[in-house]
Amino acid sequence: MEIGIAEILKILPHRYPFLLVDRILEVEKGKRIVGIKNVTFNEEFFQGHFPGNPVMPGVLIIEAMAQVAAIGLLGVIPEHEKKLLYLSAVDRCKFRRPVVPGDQLRIEAEILNLKTRVCKCRAVATVNGQVCAEAELLSTLVDRP
Repeated sequence: MEIGIAEILKILPHRYPFLLVDRILEVEKGKRIVGIKNVTFNEEFFQGHFPGNPVMPGVLIIEAMAQVAAIGLLGVIPEHEKKLLYLSAVDRCKFRRPVVPGDQLRIEAEILNLKTRVCKCRAVATVNGQVCAEAELLSTLVDRP
C-alpha cells in the first residue's frame, strides 16, 4: 500500500519546511511502515549546516523517522484525525553516516508497543542500504486543539 503526499498532508499536521516525508512505500497495519524523504540541496537547513559541506542535521533525521512512525501509528488509532502524536523520548539513538543532498532517505519504523496514550517504535533510516541513523522513539497521543 503506497501513500502519496496528498494523503500524507491529510494525516500529518506538518507543513513545509517541517514536513519531512515525501512518500510511504509500505504499510503493515499495526506493525510496520516504510517511508521516503528525498534530500535536495534546496532544503533551507543546508544554507547553514554546513556551508561548503552540506549535511542533514541529525535532529531532522530523527524528526523524519518520527513522522514516518506517526503515519503508521495514526493508521491504527481510532478517530486519528482528532489526535496528535508528540515525540516524547528518543532512546538508543545512533548516527552511522551523514545524509547529504541527493540522498534518498528510506525510513522503516516498527511498532514495538502501543498503549492507550503511549507508543514505542524502533526506526532505522538508510541510504542505498547503508544505515544512517537508528533509534527507539516514544510518542504520546494527545487530543488535537
